[in-house]
Amino acid sequence: MNKEIALIRGDGIGPDVVEEAVKVLNSVAKKYNHVFFYKEVIAGGRAIDMFNNPLPKEQLELCLNADSVLLGAVGGPKWDNLEQNLRPEKALLGLRGGMKVFANLRPAHMFPQLKSASPLKDEIIASGIDILIVRELTGGIYFGEKGMSPDGNSAWDTEMYSKKEIERILKVGFEAAEKRCKKVTVVDKANILSSSRLWRTVAENIHREYPEIELNFLYVDNAAMQLVRNPSQFDVIATSNMFGDILSDEASQLTGSIGLLASASLGDGSGPGLYEPIHGSAPDIAGKNIANPLAAILSAALMLRYDFKLEDEALAIENAVNSVLDEGWRTLDIAGNVEKTRALGKLVGTKEMGDRVVSALLNN
Repeated sequence: MNKEIALIRGDGIGPDVVEEAVKVLNSVAKKYNHVFFYKEVIAGGRAIDMFNNPLPKEQLELCLNADSVLLGAVGGPKWDNLEQNLRPEKALLGLRGGMKVFANLRPAHMFPQLKSASPLKDEIIASGIDILIVRELTGGIYFGEKGMSPDGNSAWDTEMYSKKEIERILKVGFEAAEKRCKKVTVVDKANILSSSRLWRTVAENIHREYPEIELNFLYVDNAAMQLVRNPSQFDVIATSNMFGDILSDEASQLTGSIGLLASASLGDGSGPGLYEPIHGSAPDIAGKNIANPLAAILSAALMLRYDFKLEDEALAIENAVNSVLDEGWRTLDIAGNVEKTRALGKLVGTKEMGDRVVSALLNN
């Protein structure tokens, strides 16, 4: 198989972790006789510095013409004081809207080897954590009408959803649940928001097409509490753009480290998907060989699974990551007792962690 992958290394630790993901993808290509071509795309803070634009049109076109897109991270304090339309985060919104990737899949899976890294008590996570958050990605308050009064004393952001937008994201959630534990929880704020009441109406209608799936509803404040109180009750959480943004970050911390969690942003299948670790750019540790590359590596596994339909290859990466963790190798964020891990010779940096995954992949 020959595939072209657009690489958006981005800012901060983005280049560090993307490099390790590419290293692992090249090892997959070697082992399974594929050919992956890469083309560099500039977006985010780096694009602002070079083009005074977080996502130039020609850079977006490179993504649209690729078979898939792998993103590191964008942003940093260097660009915090720019006008709204020039901030690095505009690149993310531009990519999501331009690529028409409306469904963001964020698995929150706790690796059993890292159970001690979870902030939750053992009795709460005894049965593990394995949640898939399906977040609507191109609608809602992030894309709604917004503005500020001329005197700067008031501002507004509009939460708006159409029936079609809700239907397509809920179908992704229900179809994902069919392959998992057959349970969907729709998270909203229907006691306050008209848009959330529409979510409930659409969910009940869609549910008729999936009678074998259990459907539940939770207000977002209760859902945030329940994630901490009893995360094992959840299978698939389907929710809006803003609520999904917040809850997925909460869920990531329950698993031990935000540096472990991948994401896939998918459209209707007519174009490439967008794959990225959910952590930020962490500019304070950029280039120091400290960042955990596993989320980026696992994002590459999702790319193989969803865009390229290479399930065996995706499992090979995931199994290699599990093997490395079984052997006790840890980056700083998942080291637990850092001094003990260092004394055991198991504390590794970004590059060595990538090397360890490659070795496990090629030798198993």
